[in-house]
Amino acid sequence: MTEIELKPKCVFDCFAKVNAVPRPSKKEEQMISFLVDFGKQLGLETECDKVGNVIIRKPATPGMENRKILILQSHMDMVCEKNNNVEFDFAKDAIQTYIDGEWLKAKGTTLGADDGIGVAMQMALLESSDIEHGPLECVFTRDEETGLTGAFGMEGDFMKGRMMVNLDSEDEGQIFVSCAGGCRTFVKMPYTPEALPQNFFTFSLCIKGLTGGHSGDDIVKMRANANKLLARFLYLSLKKYDLRLVDIQAGGLHNAIPREATCVCAIPMKDKEQIRVDWNLFAADVEEEYSVTEKNMEFLLSSEEPATEAVDKATGIKLITALQAVDNGVFAMCQDIDLVETSSNLASIRLKPETKTIEVNSSQRSSIYSARVNMANTFAAVFELAGAEVEIGEGYPGWKMNPNSEILRISVEQYRKVMKKDPLVLGIHAGLECGLFSEKFPGMDMVSVGPTLRGVHSPDEKLLIPTVQMVWDWLIEVLKNIPAEK
Repeated sequence: MTEIELKPKCVFDCFAKVNAVPRPSKKEEQMISFLVDFGKQLGLETECDKVGNVIIRKPATPGMENRKILILQSHMDMVCEKNNNVEFDFAKDAIQTYIDGEWLKAKGTTLGADDGIGVAMQMALLESSDIEHGPLECVFTRDEETGLTGAFGMEGDFMKGRMMVNLDSEDEGQIFVSCAGGCRTFVKMPYTPEALPQNFFTFSLCIKGLTGGHSGDDIVKMRANANKLLARFLYLSLKKYDLRLVDIQAGGLHNAIPREATCVCAIPMKDKEQIRVDWNLFAADVEEEYSVTEKNMEFLLSSEEPATEAVDKATGIKLITALQAVDNGVFAMCQDIDLVETSSNLASIRLKPETKTIEVNSSQRSSIYSARVNMANTFAAVFELAGAEVEIGEGYPGWKMNPNSEILRISVEQYRKVMKKDPLVLGIHAGLECGLFSEKFPGMDMVSVGPTLRGVHSPDEKLLIPTVQMVWDWLIEVLKNIPAEK
């Protein structure tokens, strides 16, 4: 089979440059320097604000000087997830890509197309000499994935324009005009190490191979959450055995549906064989439940060196019971459109022996502020009843659709012209920086677009190559049709 060509070449060449620069969330210093150098080498006005956002301004091409300023915006950081059997240092190593049919993928890691492909499109436009456009502001924000701190810290005079195309969406043919707001909930449960009784069997449980995905975009897709599955088995086991929790390290980033979860437990030696039977039966039940969405689940039980101590029994019971009880997944659908309204993601569970605490991290999203508050409070209340300390983060706002949007009108018209069909105009359950921009920059007129991505926030992330050309062709026409200043 002939290998598909990476077109447009100018964009994919820039994407290769982007993926050669390490850019984990909150550790984007190398990427910031790269972008600043890139703008200055082109002789363009380049600025970095106090929190690390970068803006590169490009003057209009001849005859387009009177057009409104158009902002093109993406985020420079990426989610850093890898398969357990892959050796990779996101602080040093370049992402290794390969072509699989029509898809571009990475070797055992996240691809970084979220949102590196948006960055690459901006770079290609900044380098171009044959594309008509009015004044451009290319904005690259930092730390979108783990707190939106770049957008939060941006000051109100950083961007001069009031018309924006955000390049951080994941479905070609869809133009997004609103998004959910979200927050994070942090749980800290202290425990006391307690000596294990004599003649206990120590074993590890591991659930892996789940599909995972984005906790906003993919939450509606009925995928399993590894943390909830593990908690479910532990809760069942509490009812049958004198179960003690030795360790738990489950899940990952707050905005990723957990793909893997592991714990170490101990039970009386007399129950050793029965727990294996229970685990195998549980695995069969879960595999049947998720037979459509989870094709590659693995359930592993391994004997471990005998532990000498565990989490005190009372705390272990409270933690497992709370993990069983908390909501996870879709909580409510919108009443007026077919879109998730409110959801919660049980993201990670970490036992930390150095502080003698167990920390649980989760995120809640909703397009309705009061519903988001309620979802976070519901999550918090479960752990408060279990005696844990709970902190609800500040969160970020949603983005409300502007029915009189000029950039939306232009976007739809040019999509019809280029693609000979209508785009879908939608809201999204994921959070976008557009929510913060709508607060910080009153009157900002925005749409969000992007090529087709799948498996984002996981090592299965992939980019549908032909859709990059489609978005590029559409974007060039949008640039030509930005109206003049009145």
